[in-house]
Amino acid sequence: MILMKYTGIPVRSGLYVVTGMEFSGGRPYREVVSACINGGAGIIQLREKTWSASRLIQVGREIRELTRKSGTLFIVNDRVDLALALEADGVHVGQDDLPLPVVRKLAGNKMIIGVSAGNPREALEAENNGADYIGVGPVYPTETKKDTRSPRGLEILAEIRQAVSLPIYAIGGIKLHNVAPVIRAGADGAAVVSAVVGAADIAAAARALTAEIERAKKEDSK
Repeated sequence: MILMKYTGIPVRSGLYVVTGMEFSGGRPYREVVSACINGGAGIIQLREKTWSASRLIQVGREIRELTRKSGTLFIVNDRVDLALALEADGVHVGQDDLPLPVVRKLAGNKMIIGVSAGNPREALEAENNGADYIGVGPVYPTETKKDTRSPRGLEILAEIRQAVSLPIYAIGGIKLHNVAPVIRAGADGAAVVSAVVGAADIAAAARALTAEIERAKKEDSK
């Protein structure tokens, strides 16, 4: 377990699943999230960029119910107002979203705040301003998110690991075959979208990724 710096809320390192219903093959949201949890995901993030607030609230309530029962952390992307309304465990913001000090003022110390960073400077600034964890990416080329930066690569990930003491979750193009180098470069966990929610067997895909992450951590600790 990793303890978040400001909230003291325990969070599992390992697999962090970000939703993306366009990749789920039309399966019901509850089915998808339940399968992610059953496969060992420690964190579920609600991220549906084109949805209305009312739809996000409706689906968010389902996710909150499922994650509360299982002890899985529930994070909302971008929207601190929705995160508060849903009683989520946290919110994740990017460099172009509300500034972190503003988010912290709104959320207080009762909510985890994750911040996306593409280089050591951004990561260190996030740590100094009160972030609880850093999201780094895209590590590899990805088709999941169209408006993202160019791939950061493992070298930048390692540099960010040296710059901050916060937990790091890498994201972007991460699959079963390439997750181990991400962990060895310094990530505490891997955030994925299509690698899990787009799999034919979601629970099995999550389980395999979780096992590979744990294997890489054990090898790294030897």
